[in-house]
Order: sequence, then C-alpha cells, then structure tokens
Amino acid sequence: MSDADADVVALRDTPDSWEVRAERTAFEGRIWDIVSDDVVMPDGRTAARDYVKHPGAVGVLALDEQGRVLLVRQYRHPVRHRLWEMPAGLLDVPGENPLHAAQRELFEEAHHKAGDWRVLVDLYPTSGGSDEAIRVYLARDLGESEDERFAAEGEELDLQVRRFPLDEVVRAALAGELHNGALIAGALALNAALASGTLDTLRPADAPWPARPF
Repeated sequence: MSDADADVVALRDTPDSWEVRAERTAFEGRIWDIVSDDVVMPDGRTAARDYVKHPGAVGVLALDEQGRVLLVRQYRHPVRHRLWEMPAGLLDVPGENPLHAAQRELFEEAHHKAGDWRVLVDLYPTSGGSDEAIRVYLARDLGESEDERFAAEGEELDLQVRRFPLDEVVRAALAGELHNGALIAGALALNAALASGTLDTLRPADAPWPARPF
C-alpha cells in the first residue's frame, strides 16, 4: 500500500497544499480579510476560491466539581441571536501562546481561573470558507479570580455568566436549542471522554497545534 493510500484509509486529517497561481485580497477588515486564490485543480485547470483569512481563536470549557460547565450568554449581531457560548476569544496577539489566551479569556469573560488545563478538541469550524482554527481547552479546579474585574466593553457589557450541568448542555445541543459550534463540539467531546473514562488521557495543555504553531 502506498503512502497516499494509507492516508486515505487512516482516520486522520492530513496536511496538504495545492498550487496557488495567484492570491488577491478582496476585502481587508479590522480583524479578518477575504482573500481570493487561483488554485490548480487535479485536471490542471485553475479555479477561484474565496475565503476568510482568520487569526484563529481559543475557547474554554470550564468544568466544576459538580459536573457543571461555565457558560456565557452574549449577543451575536451577524446571526441576530443571544447565544450561550464558552468563554472564548481571538488569537489577535501575534505569537501568543494559545493557552495564555484561553486563561485570559476565562478571566476576562467569567472572572475565573483554573488549576488544571487540557486540550479537549481542535477544529476548523467552517473549512470550506475560512481558515479559522479553534482550540477548545478543558479547564478544571475552578475558582473565582482575586484580581480586579476586567473592564468590559461592546457586547460584553451585556454578558451573562451561569453554570449548567453538562448533560443539560448536551441535551439542549441535540434538541437544536444551542447553536455555537465550538460549544457543541466541546460539550460532546467532554461527554464522550467522561463516558469512556478517558478524561485523564486528554492531550496536555501545551500539545502542539499545527494549525496555529506557537
């Protein structure tokens, strides 16, 4: 069996990069851009592929000793909804360690800290239209921070923070009552890890992240 055949059979995503004949920035935004690449297809012809160029993000699924997860409720203008989400934020500081970014977001959005951190799941939420990568951490040994609260602004001025039992989050996700992709992926991954007894074999917090090397 060739290496190429092995890649097809193995249940894993593999890095690859098709030839790009030209790249244009169609829109330059405050946080992300829209680029258009002329990509060489397998038959040798080129096709334009537009996508959002994104800095990446981190999320924190914080689990307390009673089996509850800490969530925040925030207004999201593009979808015109208030969504329950995990504390999360952009990797908008060049070269920042994503774990440090996750710890910052847990403090800023929920005024909490955690003593135990693991990588829960990595995902490309919209791989057909964006290069955004999200790393979701599991945070345990929770406690409220003693530091001065972060000064909120914008949508975060209306942020609500609450803890919910994990099984209730999973039920709401499967019932179509929750819609944030990172939260749903993280909650289902955590539920599966708990059910299979593999929680303590999750990747360490400093595990490599090829999508966003640090």
